[in-house]
Amino acid sequence: MTPAAIRAAFLHQSKACASLGSPFMGQLMALCATQDWPDGIIKDRIFAWQGDIGPRGQSVPLRLAGALHALHLQGHAVLAGVYPPHQPSDAALWEAVCETLVADEGYINTWMNSAPQTNEVRRAATLIAVGHLLADRFGLPMRTSELGASGGLNLHWDAYGLQLQDARFGPSEAALVLHPEWAGPLPPTRQPDVVSRAGVDLNPLDPANADHALRLQAYLWPDQPERLSLTQAAIKAAKTPVAQGDAVDWLKTRLDHQKGQLHLIYSTVAWQYFPDDKKAEGAAMIASAGARATAATPLAWFGMENDGGEHGAALTLRLWPGDLTLDLGRADFHGRWIEWTGP
Repeated sequence: MTPAAIRAAFLHQSKACASLGSPFMGQLMALCATQDWPDGIIKDRIFAWQGDIGPRGQSVPLRLAGALHALHLQGHAVLAGVYPPHQPSDAALWEAVCETLVADEGYINTWMNSAPQTNEVRRAATLIAVGHLLADRFGLPMRTSELGASGGLNLHWDAYGLQLQDARFGPSEAALVLHPEWAGPLPPTRQPDVVSRAGVDLNPLDPANADHALRLQAYLWPDQPERLSLTQAAIKAAKTPVAQGDAVDWLKTRLDHQKGQLHLIYSTVAWQYFPDDKKAEGAAMIASAGARATAATPLAWFGMENDGGEHGAALTLRLWPGDLTLDLGRADFHGRWIEWTGP
């Protein structure tokens, strides 16, 4: 890996983090791009990394940032003085990072073996809105199947509250409450009734496992305490284990229709990472199941996914019977805002 490629990957990540509301991560990633690294295992490994190290590849910058944040969350003495809420100079932050890269190289090196894994709870705001839409449209209890469920924090979206202007959605005793910036008509008020739920991931995390819970928190960004507090609340409320496996293969066993139930299949910033052949297979499989759907056994497929646009993720809902596709608008990848065009 050339120094120019390293610089480009970290600068790209710096700009992405800054645009998503994290000045600290913008600063940290920019320093990694422009400063001299201390000699040692971490420098050697990163500069010898093969393949695409950027966010569309192996996300090496976020692996490193996650390792550092994990150390900070565990009370790391050196990082404590330069991580938020502190606002350190570039020199002070880079000095602390360099010291940590050398002193804690074993921990950081091991952490970087795994790709970043998040479970952004604020994306559940789109699921709550879709759940209300489906409850109003079909009036049936629903079972749900989440593809790429990570730690399962968004399997229980119906247990979360959603505050939109003066309107409140979700249970009165919600595990947490989401407050996205909302534009567009409000969702219907009918409360969804989820009677069963399941999720799958290639590398599922167990929120009850302390190491897994740390990983779910470490990939959040240190200057965004709201994300951390929401994730911690969702970790406490999590109660449905996520199955391990390929999402499309797993879904094959869940496509039989249950009379009197709506089946909701969904993903939030996950489908886009599936291999192209699996996406084609999965789409055909879901459409085939949709062709067998009836008014008593409807099927819904929702995605909050990157469609290549420059403005957040597309919100798309496909419904059967009838094979109707609804464009529900767009949402920030981290769920900060939603531009809703749904009914």
